[in-house]
Amino acid sequence: MAAGSSIGTVFRITTWGESHGTAIGVVADGCPAGLHLTEEDIQKLLDRRKPGQSKFTTQRKESDQVEILSGVFEGKTTGTPISMIVRNLDQRSKDYSEIASCYRPGHADFTFDEKFGFRDYRGGGRSSARETIGRVAAGAIAKKFLAALNITVTAYTKSIGPVEISRERMDLKEAANNRLCMPDAEAAREAEAYLEEKMAQCDSAGGVVECVIHNLPAGLGEPVFEKLDANLAKAMLSIGAVKGFEIGDGFAASASCGSVNNDAFRMRGDAVVKATNHSGGVLGGISDGSDVVFRAAFKPTPSIARPQDTVSRDKKEMELTIHGRHDPVVVPRAVVVVEAMAAITVMDMLLLSMTSRLDMIQLFFQVEEGSDEE
Repeated sequence: MAAGSSIGTVFRITTWGESHGTAIGVVADGCPAGLHLTEEDIQKLLDRRKPGQSKFTTQRKESDQVEILSGVFEGKTTGTPISMIVRNLDQRSKDYSEIASCYRPGHADFTFDEKFGFRDYRGGGRSSARETIGRVAAGAIAKKFLAALNITVTAYTKSIGPVEISRERMDLKEAANNRLCMPDAEAAREAEAYLEEKMAQCDSAGGVVECVIHNLPAGLGEPVFEKLDANLAKAMLSIGAVKGFEIGDGFAASASCGSVNNDAFRMRGDAVVKATNHSGGVLGGISDGSDVVFRAAFKPTPSIARPQDTVSRDKKEMELTIHGRHDPVVVPRAVVVVEAMAAITVMDMLLLSMTSRLDMIQLFFQVEEGSDEE
């Protein structure tokens, strides 16, 4: 029986470790040999998700320094499993001692206990957002692979609480200039004010991350169970705080009509293109050559420093106030996690798609077309 810590078919990753254990890590298998890869490549992405970068993230101090243990030699991947480790340095397990015997509202404490009859209560253990370190490290490999094919994956904060970016003011470069990863400076200021208000109330906020996959070729994905959008949805919903996924117009398409929602086809030179992109770059589960555009909705951080009703493990009602260091909003740090999971999914499906057509297989193995005829 699979333990649920792996994702992917050809490019397959397995994450391991707990929030307050010795280390967190990942094993990534199926990466082709010859890809230039260094620890610096991995570190760039990990630095975007590490804690303590602003007052809107947990103040846990971790360098999140990555070490590549295998699968890379002289700066290139060898085609064998790539194992990476990040050691935990700033655990404060005592912060969690008082919740060992009760269930935190909004967390996986109760469900974990019901499933296993046991749980690591220190920061949520395996259910902690710190598990995403392994995903981001593997995502760095996938992003380098995609860059070799001129494919980019770019995510950013679309909204925090009620504050949403304006498409008219949108500037992707701005997302790197503010603490909330919003490509709209005015919206970022409004969102910061909103978060200040929530923090003063000992409360938290949720939000939406939008992601664009650019230059993905048409024909990626399978028509039934391995649809590109279905696999992206699974990847996004596997992120702990994600409670919703939509692609293209998403739920808004349900209020539209066919004459509006259908994307008309046009010719651009010898290429078939679409006049609009309501589909979000996927038709019938297969990429159509347009930008793939999707969104992941994140719930408010469940750890809040105000009294909440709960029950103890021995089934007694009680009141709980959570202490410790927690993000008032997870969205800014989750942006790179969304990018990573999207890149991992697309890399895997690109490698899967290499076997879809005989003529492409013949081209790869340098077999003349028609040699299969009797």
